[in-house]
Amino acid sequence: MAGLLADKTSKRSDVGVLPNPIECTTDVEAFFGTALAALRRRDVPFMVGGAYAMREYAGIVRDTKDLDVFCSPEDTRRILNVLDALGCRTEMTHPTWLAKAVSGGAVLDVIFSSGNDRCRVDEIWHGHAREATMLGVPVKVIPPEEMIWSKAYVQDRFRFDGADVAHLILRQGSSLDWRRLLDRMGPDWEVLFAHLITFHFVYPDERAAVPAWVMRELGGRLQGQPAEHAAPAPVCRGRMLTPHDYEIDVTEWGYQDASDPQIGHGDSTEAHGSAHRRSG
Repeated sequence: MAGLLADKTSKRSDVGVLPNPIECTTDVEAFFGTALAALRRRDVPFMVGGAYAMREYAGIVRDTKDLDVFCSPEDTRRILNVLDALGCRTEMTHPTWLAKAVSGGAVLDVIFSSGNDRCRVDEIWHGHAREATMLGVPVKVIPPEEMIWSKAYVQDRFRFDGADVAHLILRQGSSLDWRRLLDRMGPDWEVLFAHLITFHFVYPDERAAVPAWVMRELGGRLQGQPAEHAAPAPVCRGRMLTPHDYEIDVTEWGYQDASDPQIGHGDSTEAHGSAHRRSG
């Protein structure tokens, strides 16, 4: 990952232009189109993600009143100022990754990182974004690699994005920059590997969508891990995937919370020991 981030200024010269423009069909979408046009007029760098990106990349249409606008952290306030001028109620919902703007029944999520702060938007997102016409406005759409990267961590009991990851691989696998995706996952490569194994199970006739070298490389990493890792205390990385479902591990079972910045994320290249086991 360090090698990738060192080359933040690199751009792809063949930025894809996505087909089939998405047109406005509701009053909410008409407002979204107005908001996107206003952001373009103010020349604020942004990208569209969420349900509209899924429609572009996977052909999945969802009834949504949310529009996900992705931006670099330093551009968040500029975007909120534009939306304020349109009459939206704006707030910094989570200062580490999310702001919101609301107008009637329309909600714009302004996203500059991820809930676990692993997928901060940077110049690489912008440099590899793809072009589309959406709601009557020429826009950039978040890259499918970064979309998979951020969705791979969403594994809450009440929201699991595994099917989205599988559909993105199914429809975009042949065009993905797999090396960049692996670099993005960095020490969390096991999270992606789990999704790829699930993809093999779900689509046994589509396994070629994942290059064989990717599976060999990640399988080799897994085989190279020691069976146990000596540590002062065992670490649970579950709260990087869902902040709720692994709470008992860190409050009652004695695991250190790897999502705590003071503890760090643990070493994903090694399997942590299990000195504290579930007792119930």
